[in-house]
Amino acid sequence: MDATTGANTRAGKLTVGDNNWDFPIYEGTIGPSVVDISSLYGKTGLFTYDPGFTSTGSCESKITYIDGDEGILLYRGYPIQQLAEHGDFLETCYLLLYGELPTAAQKADFDYRVTRHSMVHDQMNRFFTGFRRDAHPMAIMVGSVGALSAFYHDSTDISDPHQRMVASIRLIAKTPTLAAMAYKYSIGQPFMYPRNELDYASNFLHMCFAVPCEEYKPNPVLARAMDRIFILHADHEQNASTSTVRLAGSSGANPFACIAAGCACLWGPAHGGANEAALKMLAEIGTPDRIPEYVRRAKDKNDSFRLMGFGHRVYKNYDPRAKLMQQTTHEVLAELGIKDDPLLDVAMELEKVALNDEYFIEKKLYPNIDFYSGITLKAMGFPTSMFTVLFAVARTVGWIAQWKEMIEDPSQRIGRPRQLYTGATRRDYVPMSRRR
Repeated sequence: MDATTGANTRAGKLTVGDNNWDFPIYEGTIGPSVVDISSLYGKTGLFTYDPGFTSTGSCESKITYIDGDEGILLYRGYPIQQLAEHGDFLETCYLLLYGELPTAAQKADFDYRVTRHSMVHDQMNRFFTGFRRDAHPMAIMVGSVGALSAFYHDSTDISDPHQRMVASIRLIAKTPTLAAMAYKYSIGQPFMYPRNELDYASNFLHMCFAVPCEEYKPNPVLARAMDRIFILHADHEQNASTSTVRLAGSSGANPFACIAAGCACLWGPAHGGANEAALKMLAEIGTPDRIPEYVRRAKDKNDSFRLMGFGHRVYKNYDPRAKLMQQTTHEVLAELGIKDDPLLDVAMELEKVALNDEYFIEKKLYPNIDFYSGITLKAMGFPTSMFTVLFAVARTVGWIAQWKEMIEDPSQRIGRPRQLYTGATRRDYVPMSRRR
């Protein structure tokens, strides 16, 4: 047992030419073991080269476990299916932050604290007017989340456990408020204040879709769907945005700045924009009768067309979140009685084809969570420009839990990846008059 990591350890050997070095191998509770190469350069004068860090463990974590081959996703040891079917999002938030499911009293206290922090400082209203009316909602999110540090100075001291707790609650509570404000601003409607009598998901739908001139009652089926979407996206181990949050946090940056950095990374189309890309693909297909043509193109290695929303970089089996999202999608469509939307017609037919076509089954190209979540969000009335914003609302708690874990880890140091330099070697400055 290693005293630093708390993990079981054994010895490993690296051989380069005639030289041999020993490095410890740590074994986690589940999942692959890791070779500790933190002393590699000091011992050997060598670095590892791992573009994208796909074979590098950057930290020790107790939060989320993924087995992509088996299609397993666990939050603090609990299967994602059980949490999404039986719990709610704030219960999942408590679990991710504190490591255990809350008692009834703890849950009531946590819900109360989050609910009572959902309003943002009133000066934020004027802050929003600085954005162009056609600004992308994610651009507004990146700016407004970072701006929280200018309004809440009493929760930016990362060395104070109480301030870390307050910042965590504030971010979980205020991010949906900012997201709804970004949406309202993009469509030219007045901001709607949060309602303390509503649950987390219902309150978010209220802030997005209510208007001052008439009463709005959140549909419980849609609110449950929204809550489930939040749960399914709450954390996903050391992905690009989470790693960004940890890297920013390693410098000692305040939590609001770190989460804003996560939002910026999530905005990338290769990360948070997958469900939007899936909808664009459905629009390109256009009608169900054109699906066979696009399926043939997807199978053709020489064709640049790819089916978006199928398969996953991590999951080599069925994405465990996709099964729940599929069920949620059909519940929402049934509740709304949508029968004549061409895009959804294409999606449902493509789903049938993909689940029964031997090519997709053999290559395990199952519909993933992005395929179903895009359909669901569109049916609920969200424009595609809001999809990544909703992802950010859900992922905020995961980012915070990972940030908090990193801050409290005594072995964590400022992130400083190395490089393989392939540029010019040393050369001397040449005066302008002698340059040719």
